[in-house]
Amino acid sequence: MECTMNLNDLNTICEIKLSYHNKVKPSMRPLLTNSQNAYELLLKIWDMDTIELSEKIVVILMNQGSRVLGVIHLTSGSATSCTMDFRTLFAAALKANATRIILAHNHPSGNTIPSASDIAMTKKMIDAGKLLDITVVDHLIITTERYCSLVEEGYVI
Repeated sequence: MECTMNLNDLNTICEIKLSYHNKVKPSMRPLLTNSQNAYELLLKIWDMDTIELSEKIVVILMNQGSRVLGVIHLTSGSATSCTMDFRTLFAAALKANATRIILAHNHPSGNTIPSASDIAMTKKMIDAGKLLDITVVDHLIITTERYCSLVEEGYVI
């Protein structure tokens, strides 16, 4: 069955309107100037009851001035892996009008050394972000006691 629309029926087509409403003044948002600041923020919002149980991916959304716009709990996985959903991450970043993001995930083992897949995924994310003018500032691997910054350790640029 074919469905056609008459040009006179254009008022039935959905209109898409872009808008952005933030209830917090920019000066009141947390400012992240380094990986230590980001790690401290992540420890405050992370579910400490599960940090040593399963991997989770969290993304910090920021504006151009490195002020936090929000945090996304993107996905959860198993004790040894987690799958990154690029579409969901960038959809949220675009909706929040973020121009900078920090990726983070935990290693339940307590080991902060990035795996080859951690590094490869981060590089793909950096490349994808460039297409959307969203800078991937860093990727942190966290535990309850320490963290690894993939940028500071030279795994990615």
